[in-house]
Parts: sequence; structure tokens; C-alpha cells
Amino acid sequence: MADPARARKLADRIREIAAETLERRVKDPRLGFVTVTDARITGDLRDATVFYTVYGDDSERAATAEALENAKGLVRSEVGRRTGVKFTPTLEFVADAIPENAAHIDDLLRSAKESDEQVARSAAEAQYAGDTDPYRRPDDGDDERA
Repeated sequence: MADPARARKLADRIREIAAETLERRVKDPRLGFVTVTDARITGDLRDATVFYTVYGDDSERAATAEALENAKGLVRSEVGRRTGVKFTPTLEFVADAIPENAAHIDDLLRSAKESDEQVARSAAEAQYAGDTDPYRRPDDGDDERA
């Protein structure tokens, strides 16, 4: 098992190399607007997962996934050449769920805001169940000692 700091540094380097390689060396027209968001590597430094996002619809995402699968060997060889590690990790490209999660969180925040506004409206229109001031005052004239 490698040092966790070394693994994190190598994962960051793999992310940078993969992004540069996809931008400059891969000329596949199916490769859309790809952003490499993160890379993670196993503790033994043998397998790396590269997370990416694609701007576009589902067909463009599928085409980009195919293009990344075809470019995997080129990216891996570039990673091996530029990192200088003894064993070049195998790469796996995984579509990142960040945009979908962000949209879901936005929907949840929007519904919470609408709910808060509804509660605020009902609170503004609310009236007390009893008197506005339920406490007795000595000047009320209701003296029970008499």
C-alpha cells in the first residue's frame, strides 16, 4: 500500500495529464466538450479512475464515452511517459454525476424556499388563539383578594 499523500499527488497528476492529452492529442470528432473533474487511484497505485463531465444531451454523452474508451490506450501511455512510475495504472473513464447532483440540490433548495415563503405568508396572516396578551395585570380590576 502506497503512502496516501503520494497516491493523491499521483491522482492529481493523472487528472492533469488526461485533461491535456484529451485536449491536445485526441482528435476524435465524437469527443465533445469534455471536462476532467477528478481522478482517483487505488492504494496499490495499479488502477486509476478518471471522472469527467460532458456538455450536451444523452447522445453526445454516449458518443463521448465511446471516444474516451477508444482513446484510453493513448492517455494511459501518456500518463506512463510523463509520470515515470514503475507500473502505469490502468485507466477507467467514469461520467461524473456532479451536474445531476447539482441540479437535484437546486430543486431541493427551490422547494425549501417555496415552503419557507408559504410558512411566512401563513404566519403573517395568523391570529392569536386567545387574547393578544394573556397575562393578568394589576390594573385590570379583577382583584381576587376582595
